[in-house]
Amino acid sequence: MAVTAYRQHWTLDDRAESVWHSLPVDLPPGCAGLSVTLTVPAVEGAVIDLGCEGADGWRGWSGGARQSFAITPTAATPGYVAGELEAGTWWVVLGLHRLPLEGVELIVEAVTGPVAVEDIPGLTAYEAASTTVAVPPRPPRRELPAADGLRWVAGDFHAHSLHSDGSTPVANLAALGVAAGLDFMAVTDHNTESHHLELPSVGRRFGIGLLPGQEVTTESGHANAFGPIGVIDFRRPAATWVTEVAARGGLLSINHPLGGDCSWRQPLPTHPALAEIWHSAWLDRRWGGPIAWWEAWGLKKTTPIGGSDWHNPTSLTPPGVPTTWVAIDAAAEAPDELPTAVMAALAAGRTAISAGYNAPVLLRNGNEFIILDAPGTVLISPDGTRRPIRTGQEHVPADQPGGHVLVDHTGRFIALTN
Repeated sequence: MAVTAYRQHWTLDDRAESVWHSLPVDLPPGCAGLSVTLTVPAVEGAVIDLGCEGADGWRGWSGGARQSFAITPTAATPGYVAGELEAGTWWVVLGLHRLPLEGVELIVEAVTGPVAVEDIPGLTAYEAASTTVAVPPRPPRRELPAADGLRWVAGDFHAHSLHSDGSTPVANLAALGVAAGLDFMAVTDHNTESHHLELPSVGRRFGIGLLPGQEVTTESGHANAFGPIGVIDFRRPAATWVTEVAARGGLLSINHPLGGDCSWRQPLPTHPALAEIWHSAWLDRRWGGPIAWWEAWGLKKTTPIGGSDWHNPTSLTPPGVPTTWVAIDAAAEAPDELPTAVMAALAAGRTAISAGYNAPVLLRNGNEFIILDAPGTVLISPDGTRRPIRTGQEHVPADQPGGHVLVDHTGRFIALTN
């Protein structure tokens, strides 16, 4: 057993040089475990993130949610990937997210050697919480009219578990999704893929498709990378995220582009096709900001998706609010089939977003729009054309490409589609 310790005063100069700093830890051959503890003094204005990079690649991220973790060949703290601890130089990664003017002294202690399962921070509690989650009853399914060979499924493209800064295990996310009527959910923990391993089995247990995702997270903007594509390095320029995700067969979405201090401010020479136009923070839908951003970004080339960004019971909305509808291959029904089918439909741009599972919807089915449960609204096309919707079910020619929105008489946005 060996201990590597660091005590350092970090200043705003350090943060100006880089938000992220790495401290080396040497692991010997056959290392049985690594335990790391970060001590942050209780001073106002200090928010420090924590993560780990192995000699052969990224091993996990806590952000500011944890101040200790452990990794062994067979188990790890949620947020970190278990497996062989390759010999060589590892790195404790610190994120200087916020520092007070006077700076802050941080203590990092890394211990190499055996780690008992019960001593792995967060693991026992995570496993205990997972086993107590029961499969809830599903509400009546809402069957929406779809084009030949397709069917509309309901989902949420943004949710967090205890693998990052969420308050609950993946199993409870699945239960919440089922109770909300959802067919699929994307689990998008921050800067990690540790949750991906359990998604297939949990999805089968609860009867819901769980889409592997990761929220690539920086202070200048967040983006969801969808698919089992390996970790995207959030420390690299955002332009590389676009090319790397595409090269690995995934899909990238700009998250909550007008989301307060998480608004999108990253330079991008090439835009990804997806954007989280409808985020749970859009509480007053008379505010046209998200639609104005979508128009500026490109209505005809940006596929809209929605996300609750659920973290815990105090989150702004529950899972499924808003609801993103995706027109998938009608033959895909099993939980294991849904993630692949949803990815294919996203790539094809077949999405619609409603305020909730049973809220009014605007669907593009081939060469027509179908508007359900939205009498007294107006359909607005990219060129500004406005068409009144008078009944509970109307069919309107889809004679323009790109994003369309449905607005009520108060100016509130009701639904949208690609």
